[in-house]
Amino acid sequence: MEINLNIILDKPIYKGTKSLEECIYNRKSIRLFRDTEIELNKISQLLWSAQGRNCLKRTVPSAGALYPLEIYINDKNKGFFYYNIKNNILELKTDKDLIYDIVKYAYNQQYLIDAPINIILTADYTRTCNIYGKRGIRYVHFEIGHCAQNIHLQAVALGLGSVPIGAFNDIEIKRILNLPKNLSILYIICLGYPK
Repeated sequence: MEINLNIILDKPIYKGTKSLEECIYNRKSIRLFRDTEIELNKISQLLWSAQGRNCLKRTVPSAGALYPLEIYINDKNKGFFYYNIKNNILELKTDKDLIYDIVKYAYNQQYLIDAPINIILTADYTRTCNIYGKRGIRYVHFEIGHCAQNIHLQAVALGLGSVPIGAFNDIEIKRILNLPKNLSILYIICLGYPK
């Protein structure tokens, strides 16, 4: 018997209870998290804000609509997942908690461990650079910034805290996560309920 290890995500909500201005004003880096799981509907909303689909386009601008980003999530209670944007599901890659291995190569930043989830943003540069040449690198970096900011603002809207992580050994974390060769890790975001 085949066991389905995918998690079907909720449909996004298009109207929240906080204004965009309120979320911008209240956004700040949070490094202390409560030991409380984040509800699936909130995880769904965070991932939708990052790269969700709205008809044929996504929630962030992308040069030439080439969409080089791929998103993964480490949930310390459920495992490591790939966000399948097309089908709006989380595909389980391993049910092992990889956070202690990640932290080892993220210079022992404790909030990675304390956060219930960590979103790992990766990119396939070739999707953009095959069309735009070296300038495509810049376009990918623009897109990762748009994506990350959406996540941070959505976190505020959901009553969550977040902190961006840029200090990590890309090669070692990519090895630990067993990511495809074409992907580069660019950004990690810790998320949880603030203490």
